Amino acid sequence: MKKKNRNLPRPLPRRGALRVLFAVLSPWGRVREGFLFILTIFFLTACVDEELPTADTPQGNLDALWQLMDERYCFFDYKKAELGVDWDEVHERYRKKLSPKMNDLQLFEICCAMIAELKDGHVNIGASFDLGRNWSYWEDEPENYYDSIARSYLGHDYGIAASLKYKILDDNIGYVRCESFNTGLGNGNVSSMLSILAPCNGLIIDVRGNSGGSLTNADCLASHFTNEKILVGYTYHKTGKGHNDFSPMKADYLEPAKRTRWQKPVVVITNRQCFSATNDFVKMMHCLPNVTLLGDKTGGGSGMPFMQELPCGWSVRYSAVVSVDRDKKHIEFGIDPDVKVSMDMGDVMKRKDTLIEQARAILHKAI
Repeated sequence: MKKKNRNLPRPLPRRGALRVLFAVLSPWGRVREGFLFILTIFFLTACVDEELPTADTPQGNLDALWQLMDERYCFFDYKKAELGVDWDEVHERYRKKLSPKMNDLQLFEICCAMIAELKDGHVNIGASFDLGRNWSYWEDEPENYYDSIARSYLGHDYGIAASLKYKILDDNIGYVRCESFNTGLGNGNVSSMLSILAPCNGLIIDVRGNSGGSLTNADCLASHFTNEKILVGYTYHKTGKGHNDFSPMKADYLEPAKRTRWQKPVVVITNRQCFSATNDFVKMMHCLPNVTLLGDKTGGGSGMPFMQELPCGWSVRYSAVVSVDRDKKHIEFGIDPDVKVSMDMGDVMKRKDTLIEQARAILHKAI
């Protein structure tokens, strides 16, 4: 039986709705097209704001954080199944660590430790002096990427199309480096780049270290690799305070770009630092028959984040919208590659990138 909150102070006045909308539209978050979808979440959150506690004390802030997450975070059942997280038990355990005389730094440490139990890169606490987060579950993994070696494949005469860098390698394989989805990316940019790379026998898209950005940009790039509208996944969002209060699943489709579309084999290179919108890009590309995923499992981050304030003014970012793959399976903890490859230290000593070399070999076999 779900426990009721005890000894919680009076409710907050309605506020924070603009901060919630800002988190959806912010480049920190995952920008998804669909104004009605955003407005639905916006007004839902504005309506429930009145019920959060408001006391600016250690207990008041911890209780507000716990209750906010309890009612609005979208992965509790999944995190309980995968990690054994019991959110009620977590609340009791961290409440015992509180002291009425503790300072802000001490309270911040406890609050951050509590949300770290969820292992969600989209769950953060923002204060003027720090950003509380738990990225250790992918930061501790090997990067399988050496920037200076990867840049040597581009050389100095590479092309630039918005946020994309590209080069035709000496074996007639196209290499595209996509470092971020934060910068605007248009169909004109991608079409022009692909037209220049058209003589190549295959294409490598290297998204290692890409921590995400705008889903619109991720969709734009992926749309140039399909000739038909295809199902790539589903989304659903919180509709109430219960852990299982969700909207019906909404199908997500990838539609083909209206300009240049790539028809030849593609290898997408990934690592554990591929997060958020990049995780979504990999999800879409994995649905295409001419695409091979190579490298390491992605870092995950499939929830769309929203943001609100604690009584002390710290901002809390949390996942409120779930994205799953076309088989309705969670990708919150990442997507496995088709071909698992790690950097070989012998190659590193020779200034070779093992993953790029393996991708080239796969593309040559596909010709």
